[in-house]
Amino acid sequence: MKEFGYQRVLEVSEAVSVLGADPDARYLGGGTNLVDLMKTGVERPGRLVDVRELPLDHVEVTPDGALRIGATVTNSDLAAHPEVRRRYPALTQAVLAGASGQLRNMATVGGNLLQRTRCGYFTDVAGPCNKRLPGSGCPAIEGEHHNHAILGASAHCVATHPSDMGVALAAFDAVVRYETADGPGELPLADFYLPVGDTPHLETALPSGALITGITLPPAPVAAHSRYRKVRERASYAFAIGSIAAALDVRDGVVQEVRLAFGAVASRPWRALAAERALTGGPATAEAFAAAADAELAAAEALPHNGYKVPLMRNLVVALLTELTEEAAR
Repeated sequence: MKEFGYQRVLEVSEAVSVLGADPDARYLGGGTNLVDLMKTGVERPGRLVDVRELPLDHVEVTPDGALRIGATVTNSDLAAHPEVRRRYPALTQAVLAGASGQLRNMATVGGNLLQRTRCGYFTDVAGPCNKRLPGSGCPAIEGEHHNHAILGASAHCVATHPSDMGVALAAFDAVVRYETADGPGELPLADFYLPVGDTPHLETALPSGALITGITLPPAPVAAHSRYRKVRERASYAFAIGSIAAALDVRDGVVQEVRLAFGAVASRPWRALAAERALTGGPATAEAFAAAADAELAAAEALPHNGYKVPLMRNLVVALLTELTEEAAR
């Protein structure tokens, strides 16, 4: 590991100022991803700016009914918060599906959004990877790619985003708040992650040196009737091979509102807008759910060894929306 400096900050303005003066510095939250990448040589910062003591560790309801989540709230505290559990149960389930209890106790909300892919070619500094070394190639396309992207990928990168939490946040129109030297800003999560294109090393739309200060979840009554389902290759904690966050409002057998987001199928949490459009105003039946999933997955471009994700995601959509429909009928 490269030798690095360390500095703890107590104010947001101080954190932004330190990073602005040192382009080789990186913010440190729980360190559950960054430190691992430093050990393998993927990340080589000259200084870590510890932001865990910033006053950003609260979850609160705003006067307009939104939920504001501070960037240094731990994953464990987020999942356990009564307002999160009541208003956005899929978010609690998604967070609890990720990592282990020990890691959730350390990991922060802001850091979770910024975690990088677990693609083995990305973490192997001895080989090429366009995300790590632009222009060097994407060996996953011809190599090991059984858990790689089927949506939104390109000839330059087929890696997936590993976050469970991000999938639920995508379903509920989360907005990312940040601070820069020029003042505060906001980014809808839908615009937060950049398309892969031919620049997979550019992952987010955050301005240079920006510090994530929190996330806002706008009021969404449908979110109270939501679930998160994750499929993985082992029962103990592991990254998803496919996941879904779903919320559904059904009245008299008709879909009034639906939210769907997919995980482990793209370089970012994937909002299933085509499926939502196909379902809204139509019947809440297994056949309609399957047709909506097919509408979303029509854009899938599977590689030789990850095509199983297409029927997997189709089955997840049908199963989870059917469960929510049956629950609403009780």
